[in-house]
Amino acid sequence: MDKADLAQKLYNKMRLWEFPDQYVVEPTDGSSASLLAINRVDGSIKLIDDIPQSTSLRVPKIRTIYGVVGMLKLLAGSYLFVITERECVGSYLGYPIFKITSMKVFPCDHSLKNSPEEQKKMENEFSRLLNVAERTPGLYFSYDVNITLSGQRLHDLGDESKSLPLWRQADPRFLWNSYMLEVLIDNKLDPYLLPVMQGTFQSFQAAIGKDILDVALIARRCTRRTGTRMWRRGADSDGFVANFVETEQIVQLNGYTASFIQIRGSIPLLWDQIVDLTYKPKFEIVRPEEAPRVAERHFLDLRKKYGNVLAVDLVNKHGGEGRLCEKFGQAMEPLASDDVRYLLLNEKGEKVEGQVGVVRTNCIDCLDRTNVTQSMIARKMLEYQLRRLGVFDAEETISTHPNFDDSFKILWANHGDDISIQYSGTPALKGDFVRCGQRTIQGVVNDGWNALMRYYLNNFCDGTKQDAIDLLQGHYIVSVSRSMTPTAQKGGVEAMASFPLAFSLIMTGFLFATMSLRRVRYDMWNLLFSMMWASMSLVIAAFVRANGRVFCNRPRLHQPRR
Repeated sequence: MDKADLAQKLYNKMRLWEFPDQYVVEPTDGSSASLLAINRVDGSIKLIDDIPQSTSLRVPKIRTIYGVVGMLKLLAGSYLFVITERECVGSYLGYPIFKITSMKVFPCDHSLKNSPEEQKKMENEFSRLLNVAERTPGLYFSYDVNITLSGQRLHDLGDESKSLPLWRQADPRFLWNSYMLEVLIDNKLDPYLLPVMQGTFQSFQAAIGKDILDVALIARRCTRRTGTRMWRRGADSDGFVANFVETEQIVQLNGYTASFIQIRGSIPLLWDQIVDLTYKPKFEIVRPEEAPRVAERHFLDLRKKYGNVLAVDLVNKHGGEGRLCEKFGQAMEPLASDDVRYLLLNEKGEKVEGQVGVVRTNCIDCLDRTNVTQSMIARKMLEYQLRRLGVFDAEETISTHPNFDDSFKILWANHGDDISIQYSGTPALKGDFVRCGQRTIQGVVNDGWNALMRYYLNNFCDGTKQDAIDLLQGHYIVSVSRSMTPTAQKGGVEAMASFPLAFSLIMTGFLFATMSLRRVRYDMWNLLFSMMWASMSLVIAAFVRANGRVFCNRPRLHQPRR
């Protein structure tokens, strides 16, 4: 695949000048190009030829940046997202891949000074969400190749498509900054339009005999129903599912390239699992009469993009999971599935065989069990590909090469951890099985800790994180006529629901109950006081338990569907 035309070449290193009235982005990678100026009052954009002269005594601050991620318009101002640090993590089909290690938001909100107080309050709430967005994990990009497309799709691009800017080639499902690029697209700023993908990229090199293999694993997260583990479950009415990830395994040697794609995604029904302070909230199937239509739309879309689909369901067959499994099975009855093949290119870059189907794997979270299963399928496929390429003989397997085997296990374990962190906030459970091939004591201990961390994040952090994601992805459009739920009047339980306060009262009650109980031998009245304090704690605990949902950290931009 040829690199993009020089006229469409992306700037890979720039200076950001911070003037009192504007930001100026100056390409410094040898390009003789116009500079990008962003007004700090209204966020307007224009191209200029030279660095402006400062009109104030303050020396403008200058910093190096490596890409413009986009701009986001809020109530009274716009916000510029730029890459301040990057790390080269390997190559994809011969081109460097970078991971964003630091992203910073620069406000263009000087007009906020003259805004009404209510608007200022709302703007401050929105801007706090952008601070959360700065820490978004797993963002990758390339200046030279479109990493949102699989190897087979890149190979099949026509010459006309290859000459387009990278953002125009991108698969919209995997373009993480699609919404934030709109302002730059409208201003026709192609050299600044850097496509960013959320997911993961892992690779290693191994020697088998005289052959040197390069193995890479790239995961692409879909943005259509993106979010956190408990606040984005199931599908939407269009059939787009939560935690949908396309995973591509690539092996290259002696000029040959073999690629294999798998996908994962939440059960394609309308269902929720709203946090309520219990360890495992109940599964709720929403509008069950729509299940067949939603599942059909989901699988029609998959067939259009991947061909035949073999759905592997790892959900338990009992309890709440069992009800979901049963409903999923009923929706799948009229839908057909088929086998999976793979892509193979010869040393001339000609397609030998193409993948015409895909395995779709899911469990409840599409994280732990799913990653174990996908790694096993990927292992078998890689062995089959290496036999086709003449590297393995008929009986040879990956496990017969210990170093290769260890690297392959680590590859998939890291892949599973990255996807899990982006969805749940913690590394994957059962990672020791992928990493070591068996359960270990350390793995069980790690799983226990990660399970507790998931509980904490799900109940007390992920609502805010979900709001930040919805804001960045354009799933919530900010306007003066709309307001966040907290700014509206609240009454009843919701008006006084504060888990930290309730927890403090409960612990204080038990503390005083214990202290009074210890003094009973001196004064029997302390027994009454002890019972009173203990009763207060139990009443508050029961109240919190009965109203668990309102004591959790919930999204404020979108409420759970009903």
